[in-house]
Amino acid sequence: MIENAGPLLTAPVHEALLAARASGALTVTCSLDLSRTETVVKVGAASWAWDDRQFPFLNACKDRTVYHWAGSAFEAVARFGTALTKLVPTEWGAPTFEIDGIKMLPTARVSPYEDAKRKVGLIQPRGKRILDTCGGLGYFAAWCLRGHAAHIDSYENNADVIWLRSLNPWSPDSLWSYEPSNALTLTRGDIVERITTLPNDSVDAILHDPPRFSIAGELYSQTFYGHLARVLKHKGRLFHYTGSPNKVSRGRDLHSEVATRLRRAGFTTELNGDGLLAVKAKRT
Repeated sequence: MIENAGPLLTAPVHEALLAARASGALTVTCSLDLSRTETVVKVGAASWAWDDRQFPFLNACKDRTVYHWAGSAFEAVARFGTALTKLVPTEWGAPTFEIDGIKMLPTARVSPYEDAKRKVGLIQPRGKRILDTCGGLGYFAAWCLRGHAAHIDSYENNADVIWLRSLNPWSPDSLWSYEPSNALTLTRGDIVERITTLPNDSVDAILHDPPRFSIAGELYSQTFYGHLARVLKHKGRLFHYTGSPNKVSRGRDLHSEVATRLRRAGFTTELNGDGLLAVKAKRT
């Protein structure tokens, strides 16, 4: 067991525990860390045991919910502050998260973790200092660490999201600590404000995965893109996730809008999957 981490339950895992009890099995092999590893659990009539501790079966285990051990009972990995922020399991193991029901990471055709791997590969992290503007669950940062980045400066403004990632075994700075994180600095703060304090030409590459335009329009502004260009070194790479919001319902082409603003800021751009790969083409 990883120090300080407790078991995580999802509906399929809990069903496996119940099935083992019903069949009279003494043990069952399952995952208590969202499919990162498998472990053997001892099953009893009233409880199950892991890491020399006893845990109760749940009275109800909802789909699309991750439960964590809160010391005396299992509770959903969810918080309601200004919005409902929730860790959501996926078929891929690595979870996504939602804010007021809005899914924040792609999961329809690929694991959000593997999706992050592809995008990080575009900026070629080895040996680079990287700005991760909207840290989320830290999947970009995890792959930057695996890609031997020199350092990752990651910003996340939502305290509830930072709490989610502390319980997520797929996040690089969680209680599970599967990923080495010495080269990662996570700062709680609004990147729109913080970027104004960063020095010119101070990062080698940027990963920008903002919430939807309707939620955080300031992260798509010409002013903000000007700061991205200012802090990025000459010929540095930027990957900017855009998605395709309102493209069908309203005919909006956010890719083109963002590309135009990035070019004004001094980037060359090309469409790449659900985002834009940009290179700083001139000094600012």
